Amino acid sequence: MPDGEIAFHVREDPQGGYTARAIGYSIFTEGDNWGHLKYMMRDAVLYYFDDGEAPEAIRVVICHK
Repeated sequence: MPDGEIAFHVREDPQGGYTARAIGYSIFTEGDNWGHLKYMMRDAVLYYFDDGEAPEAIRVVICHK
């Protein structure tokens, strides 16, 4: 189990929306806007980990180009 949080590198997609890649895990997702991306990151984390094993927090690291 992770140490209570998982971090994502987030980039603005040149074609619109955002992409997010988890640091240290094979999790990738995207969203049309910031609110949608937050929902998609949470959904991806809950899907990736077994019940009760998902970290409690998601940290976002904004990447500029």
